[in-house]
Amino acid sequence: MAMLTIAATSACDRQAEPPRPEQTSGSEASALDRSHKGSGMPDFVLRDQTGKELQLASLKGKPLLINLWATWCAPCVAELPALDRLAGERTDRLKVLTVSQDMQKLETVAPFLKARGATRLEPWLDPEGELSVQYGAQLLPTSIYYDAQGREVWRFSGPRDWNDAETAALLDEVG
Repeated sequence: MAMLTIAATSACDRQAEPPRPEQTSGSEASALDRSHKGSGMPDFVLRDQTGKELQLASLKGKPLLINLWATWCAPCVAELPALDRLAGERTDRLKVLTVSQDMQKLETVAPFLKARGATRLEPWLDPEGELSVQYGAQLLPTSIYYDAQGREVWRFSGPRDWNDAETAALLDEVG
């Protein structure tokens, strides 16, 4: 039971294969990083399971929270309901973009989100992990927050309570 608790509260190391619970990172530290503040959004195209494309630059105009996650990452899955709720509560002020880092069949992500009741999160995919490489993401989940002009405000490595007062204050930094 203790091992499951550690697995559920730890960040996941980036791996090609889904880890067993005892393979998740033992680090419980989550980190807010402002060292990239002001950096522009990468020129990157995402795809969904149907092949529909989304250019990140097309999302300028509203603050954007990009969340890199995977179906095999317990902390990632644990924060999906809060991200879904955040996407619904701030729909007029914030775009929440979840990007799966799963390297398995593309068709698995949409049903996975639906089965967990994440009705406001779109199933965008980065099956080669190229976006996480551009961000230098070593752990999942990793979240990157941009202002409406597409400039990075902060990034967060590890799980986060997306509905607490501290997070609300961080999200309100760009109005």
